[in-house]
Parts: sequence; C-alpha cells; structure tokens
Amino acid sequence: MKRQWRWGAAVLLGMTALPALAAMQAKPVEWTLDGTTFSGVLVYDDSDSDKRPGLVMVPNWKGVNDSAIAKAKQLAGDDYVVLVADVYGKGVRPKTDAEAGPVATKLRNDRPVLRARALKVIEVLKAQAGKAPLDAGRIGAVGFCFGGTTVLEMARAGAPLAGVVSLHGGLGSPLPAKAGGSHPSVLVLNGADDKGVSKDDIASFEQEMNAAKVDWEFTNYSGAVHCFAESDANSPPGCLYNERAAKRAWKALDAFFEERFETKRR
Repeated sequence: MKRQWRWGAAVLLGMTALPALAAMQAKPVEWTLDGTTFSGVLVYDDSDSDKRPGLVMVPNWKGVNDSAIAKAKQLAGDDYVVLVADVYGKGVRPKTDAEAGPVATKLRNDRPVLRARALKVIEVLKAQAGKAPLDAGRIGAVGFCFGGTTVLEMARAGAPLAGVVSLHGGLGSPLPAKAGGSHPSVLVLNGADDKGVSKDDIASFEQEMNAAKVDWEFTNYSGAVHCFAESDANSPPGCLYNERAAKRAWKALDAFFEERFETKRR
C-alpha cells in the first residue's frame, strides 16, 4: 500500500484535513431499496487514476454526517475508495444520542432489514467502478460502534467481501453465522473496558465464529472503552477516545486489509 501511516497525526488533529488529502472528493450517492431512498457519500483521492480497493464504511449510530465523512476521508487516503453507508434512509439524520438511540435500536431489533440495507450498499459501491478509481473485485467493510455491529451482520450473511473490521461494535446476533457458507474474514477491535461487551459476549462470539469456520481475529485494547477509535468521542465514562488504542487499531485495520486485498489480487 502507498499509505505512509498517518493515523496518529490525523486523530490528534481531530480528523481535520491534512495537506496529503487536498485532492479528496466527497460526492453524494443515492439509491433505493424497498421503496426507501438512501443517501451516502463516496470518498476518494482523485490525484491519480490508479484503481484501488473499496470499503463500505458504516458510521456510528448518528449515521451519515460531517464527522462520518471526515473519518471516511482519513480512511480513504490514497489507498481506498470509501462509500459512507446510509442504512437509515435519506431523511433520517439524528443530531443527538437521544435521537440516534431509537433509530439504531429499531434496526438492531430487525436484523433481516439491517442486513438487506447493508448488503445493498456493497452493490452501490461496486457500481461506482468507472466513475471513481475503484477495483470492484476487491471490496471490504468497516464499521464504528453501531456500524461495527452492522458489518458483523454482513459477515454473518456471507457478504461478498474480502474482509470486515468492527471497531467497538456489538458482538451478539439473533442470526448467528452458519457453517457451510462462505464468510469474509473478520477482525474485531474492541475496548477491553467497554461495558457494553462482556466476557460472555466475547466467548459466545468466538464459539460462533469457530462453529461457522470463519477466519477471525479479536483484539482487546487495555484501558479503552466504547468509541475509543473516534477522535471526537467525548462522553465519559462510557464513550471516550483513547489515543494509544486508536493508533494501534488503525494500524491493525490497515495491515488486515492489506493482507486480505493482496490475497484477492492473486
């Protein structure tokens, strides 16, 4: 990959734009599913035309907003084409946690709908090939918090992805992965002090992945709580940015996708 690892600087700057991202594009993309219109944002560096892998990025429970787009720009760099996924609907843009909670909970309680909406975003991203410097044969997914929960549902559903990365996402599901199917590789990056993820949750997740023969990795970061990888997370004690854990998590994410996409290239 061309990325000179710059996440440490990015997160310390609170996700502000860096000179290396001067050519970054952020273009609205709309699609429909089951009569609902969705609106995401396609993010990529257009300083050259080299085709690169694509990532579906599912934001935290506040959905598509300026913060999510800033994270997508940092994620994209000159390595990926990123589609910020809308799984709520074009007109649903929670401004506060109080507004976001019920919207996210409704989808958590309806996993078939959540999966269908997330899987549709893969199709939408692949359709951008030719409009953006995208290699549609190499696609992955990454999610934060609620988005982490969502990308794990994509993996359980056998989505056509090289891999998924969940950052501080929920682990459980009423629709566990089944053996005999084809599942993308999974990387879970978790805060060891996240009160929303118990030891039983972790053990159950590992058992589920093993039973379904999924290629998985799980990393706990000591001292990190929920939201640890998001530089604008500042709701202590339960949702708080952790610089050390964030740097390590982003390095792990890069290494994971570099390996997965190189495997897909062969």
